[in-house]
Amino acid sequence: MGQKLTAARVRSITKPGRHGDGDGLLLFVDAHGRKRWVLRLWKGSREAGRLREYGLGSADHVTLAQARDMAAMMRARHREGLDPRQDRSGVPTFGELADRYIQTHRASWKNQKHAAQWDMTLREYARQLRPMRVDHIRPADVVACLERIWLDIPETARRVRGRISLVMDAAVAAEYRESNPAEWRRLKHLLPASPQLTRGHMAALPYREAPAFLTRLRGLESASALCLEWAILTASRSGEAIGCEWSEIDLEHKVWTVPARRMKSGREHRVPLSGRCLEILDRVRPMRLVGSPFVFPGGRRGRPLSDMALTMCLRGIAPGYTVHGFRSTFRDWAGDCTTTPREIVEAALAHVIGDKAEQAYRRGDALERRRALMDAWELYLAAASDNVVRLRG
Repeated sequence: MGQKLTAARVRSITKPGRHGDGDGLLLFVDAHGRKRWVLRLWKGSREAGRLREYGLGSADHVTLAQARDMAAMMRARHREGLDPRQDRSGVPTFGELADRYIQTHRASWKNQKHAAQWDMTLREYARQLRPMRVDHIRPADVVACLERIWLDIPETARRVRGRISLVMDAAVAAEYRESNPAEWRRLKHLLPASPQLTRGHMAALPYREAPAFLTRLRGLESASALCLEWAILTASRSGEAIGCEWSEIDLEHKVWTVPARRMKSGREHRVPLSGRCLEILDRVRPMRLVGSPFVFPGGRRGRPLSDMALTMCLRGIAPGYTVHGFRSTFRDWAGDCTTTPREIVEAALAHVIGDKAEQAYRRGDALERRRALMDAWELYLAAASDNVVRLRG
């Protein structure tokens, strides 16, 4: 048997190949210097069986001590004729419980993107927790996941911490353990103060500057410029605009119906289309790709424009502002320059107003009243920058 590994040697090894620790535990180093732990076990006798390999995770996230602990548990299960990956105690690993948690809550989340974000963050940033039994995880193990991102990407780190905590809450509820090691009251003593987010509200172009901006935007000949103008005219979110499909457009009634699955509120939203919106549809119709459902097709077949396409278009004309900020531009204009009731303006922004009882009685969406508001918004944007349109209720 060769010399056992040490923590210092694991850090210093750079030579590609297999480096043994004994009893089948190996550190694999690939040609790019990446290191991962592997446990080799014989399935059947050495003479008649075959060698199986079980991955234990990256050496960047799983320490030598943790790898040895996992290997010891897996060898014990293997000797008893059990699947080395399954814990005989019935206590799941963090990865198993996290996957189960996502599957359980998937139906209640607003869209598949949210579930995909959960899955990605817990696989990417909680990799070293995934092979560990949930009753073996300590606050220090959670800190080891978070400390490498805590200061560099604090918003992501806080979300990861929150998601780990929810999974561990489920472990407590299932009586796999008595306390949650990812609770902030425990971790705040082990992590440095997190930088405060400085983003605040999305930077919004002042509405008095919007007409001059739109004049420059209309001078561009691109799908991204037309999509950005569409988002501004309809006061929609960028994701709703770039994902707009031809099947959602009713030209006869001049209405764009955004399905609930694409709305942040989870509710269908009807948008009255102004004359300029209909012109934009005429402009993009020749750009329509065969087989593509999108009004604003992207460069990749079967995909719409990307958020970055709109961001770059905006950045070229008005750097420092955001696409989402134009919803605030519209809201400020409607509040300062029209007498439109607040609930009509909020409905134009697809905001949910009132408690559940009030929402139950307010079944209509005031489409025609909103049509007058959106027509006035288009007229304002087409006017000189110092012109103000007064919209009577």
